[in-house]
Amino acid sequence: MLVFRLVFGLLLVSGLLCFAMYIGTGQLVWRRRGIVIVKWTVIAALGFFAVLILERLARML
Repeated sequence: MLVFRLVFGLLLVSGLLCFAMYIGTGQLVWRRRGIVIVKWTVIAALGFFAVLILERLARML
């Protein structure tokens, strides 16, 4: 759990830094990188929460 939170936090920070670089430099490559990082962070979070829900459902049965 701690590892996931650390990875999730670092991915969000790296996405924010990419957007800050885009604002600072105006280069579109930084915006694209930020969008890709945030997209995969959200996908990973949804997968993580799906696993948590499935574990709780397995305990109920």
